[in-house]
Amino acid sequence: MTVFLQRRRLLTAAGAAGVLAATPALAQLNIEISGVGANQIPIALQPMAGSAQHRMDILRVVSADLSRTGDFRMVDAPTEATLEESRRPDFSLWRGKQANVLATGSIDKLADGRWEVRFYLYDVVQQSTVDEWVAAASEQNLRMLAHRIADRIYEKLTGMGGLFCSRLAYVVQHSAQNYELIVADSDGANPAPALRSREPIISPAWSPDGRHLAYVSFEARKPVVYVHTVATGRRRVVANFRGNNSAPAFSPDGQHLAVALSRDGYTQIFMIKTDGSGVNRFSRSLAIDTEPVFSPDGQWLYFVSDRGGAPQIYRQPISGGQAERVTFGADYAVSPTLNPDGTQLCYITRIDGRYRVAVMELATGQEKILTGNDFDESPSFAPNGRMIVFASERGRKGVLGTVSIDGSVSAWLSTATGDIREPTWGPLLA
Repeated sequence: MTVFLQRRRLLTAAGAAGVLAATPALAQLNIEISGVGANQIPIALQPMAGSAQHRMDILRVVSADLSRTGDFRMVDAPTEATLEESRRPDFSLWRGKQANVLATGSIDKLADGRWEVRFYLYDVVQQSTVDEWVAAASEQNLRMLAHRIADRIYEKLTGMGGLFCSRLAYVVQHSAQNYELIVADSDGANPAPALRSREPIISPAWSPDGRHLAYVSFEARKPVVYVHTVATGRRRVVANFRGNNSAPAFSPDGQHLAVALSRDGYTQIFMIKTDGSGVNRFSRSLAIDTEPVFSPDGQWLYFVSDRGGAPQIYRQPISGGQAERVTFGADYAVSPTLNPDGTQLCYITRIDGRYRVAVMELATGQEKILTGNDFDESPSFAPNGRMIVFASERGRKGVLGTVSIDGSVSAWLSTATGDIREPTWGPLLA
């Protein structure tokens, strides 16, 4: 959390320590999409054979995933039609519906209780098979398998990496003394609490392998950095020094964290191993340095500093050397995050008193404003760098938003209860 601009819905530690109050039932995120991509691929998703025996329509999940990117136009398919595996599609039918691509398959229950899914992707124009895949999954993992199919379609048709078979982490505040750190699918489905607390939780950050979350918790009546194993719920204190311990970020190898500590007076950047040992000061200024993030190649550390009089983003070589300023487009830039190949920097900038998501091409310094909102914060790239998730406000309520890297497609994700904030997009799951 930046020390220059406190969260607009201030996260205070007002509650007394004790048993957490009853938490409202977790709700799926509601999704509202607007905008389309410049060159949409017309695709039809024909219902899978055997779908009637399972309550979840796999291709409905796939369709929702693809729609959020804005890169696909869904062609209506007859809901009663399914394709027998022994037959090829009637390509003339789908050409008549102006579909260039057709996805279909089958789902069958195995003797061990798992579900076997067969997936086929056809080029309608060339009348050829583009992809086919067979996989088995438990009931619990079937939705994630649907995300995997969406990734296969996305990768085959766009040539870019996937993004759907991944997870989001975010914080929900239900009341002044009721916070949850939630882990959910990339579309907000299957939300599960990783941590519940009467005190604020801020700044979650995924490890590169997606197995751990670092975050800051105020349960000790001060900000303390933890590393949390998602699968088991086990966690350990990494930074609990005098003063503030904040803004953790994993190194690309997952062995170190960059953190912002005020133990020596001014808030500065320190490096620390994920077991809490080997603390070394990285930045050395008489300013406030915070919100560190590593470049994907591990050669640079980007961070926010007010050493020039106002918060801007700087970068400094990990191997040593002087920091250099990166952002010049406005008098305010915070919350840096880099895309997976390190060519683009995303951050929050202030324009006429409004806080918006911006992205910069690092090679040229060219900046583009992606959103037109008033209170955006905490941007985070998708695993393939083609979308960004961020927190914002709608109707005085904290929500999540996503936006494509060109700003043409956006979506809102909200729940009926609670303010959502502090999102971070995890890596693709193995």
